[in-house]
Amino acid sequence: MADCFICKGRNPRRYCGREFCPIYQKFGLGGVKKVELDFSGSSPPEIFVGRYGYPNVFAGILSPVGHLQDSGKLSCAEEWFARGMDIEDILGCRGSLIYSRFVSDVKGGVSNVCGGGKLLSVMKEVSMAQKPCDMDFKLSKKPSVKVELDKKTAPIGNIAPLRKAIITSNPKIPHKVDYVVSDDGLKAANGVINLYSKDVRISSLSKLLSAGLLGLKRDRKLVPSRWAVTAVDNLVSGMLVENVKRYNWLNECMVFHGDYVGNHYEFILIPRVFSFEVIEAKMGGSVWNPSSSGAYFMMDYETAYKRKEYAGEVTGAYYANRLAVCEYLNKIRRQASVLVLREARPEYYAPLGVGVLREVSRSCFRGKGERFCGLGEALKCAGSRLRIPVEEFVGRSRLIKDIKEQVSLKKWV
Repeated sequence: MADCFICKGRNPRRYCGREFCPIYQKFGLGGVKKVELDFSGSSPPEIFVGRYGYPNVFAGILSPVGHLQDSGKLSCAEEWFARGMDIEDILGCRGSLIYSRFVSDVKGGVSNVCGGGKLLSVMKEVSMAQKPCDMDFKLSKKPSVKVELDKKTAPIGNIAPLRKAIITSNPKIPHKVDYVVSDDGLKAANGVINLYSKDVRISSLSKLLSAGLLGLKRDRKLVPSRWAVTAVDNLVSGMLVENVKRYNWLNECMVFHGDYVGNHYEFILIPRVFSFEVIEAKMGGSVWNPSSSGAYFMMDYETAYKRKEYAGEVTGAYYANRLAVCEYLNKIRRQASVLVLREARPEYYAPLGVGVLREVSRSCFRGKGERFCGLGEALKCAGSRLRIPVEEFVGRSRLIKDIKEQVSLKKWV
């Protein structure tokens, strides 16, 4: 039996409680073992840059076997959510992709492969494309079904060493992307903000940053995909936070909620100076808590002062949540303190990456939300949809503690 994601194969039946690994089962049904060393496919487009061995890392292109007009659904969290795909559907899509990779140092020196820098050049071109790229691949070995799982990025499997890659169609590269990539006098942060303001998808921004296509010429380098995802969410949400701080407060408490593939969110917006807190409950049976009962909590918090340290407990999801709520606050031009409650429920049995959490968070704000005169009523409403008593979240909240202990100047206005 292949290694279980939770127990790493040490004793899967006793540790995670399952008779088989559903993740490996889905990947094994992808049929990639039958692929030849030379094959053609349509990259979604998607690339992946690893982090192990940094600064010498694996980098490569993901593609199905065959030319698919709709291959974008195989890799994009925005597409998964829009189509309402469940975990099995998503794992099935990921299992049909081959990750053809090579070794490169982050500055662009490709080693131990045929083709040298040409592979890196092809990968960068794929990362700029807006639509699927028809490609021919030559592998050194047939793909292995081994799956690489990470809570920040979508599952990667069917790994094979790449000898040669050729783009056989004209990549459709948006002019705005080509313009920013060509400007090697523009800092990476400014490039990300520039493209975000022109409605380029967050997932596309992450690929551009990961491929080393943004920033000053002397500073450009490959960025591991899991780092690039969080970096983009942090850069964009950080810019939006500065805008939010200039707006007037909300007039009342608001509650927004959403749920997708076992990730349930409650966003509570409180009329107050901006602050932000995420409290996550990893419920028993979920991918991050293999025990059959109980839950453990993770939390991170920031005040109106700019956060300087990485959100080490909630990690990437923290910045994805902050992006979603700040997009909404900028839209309505209001300021608020925000408490985010997340339950990772047993239904979430496989990690699908931060992109999924970003999209369900964004979807919470597509409705009108529920309005309340006081925080107590708002918490009661949110608690009615949670499986864990809301008091367990409230008792851990620094934001709620600050509200109770600090007196606002508006009390005397």
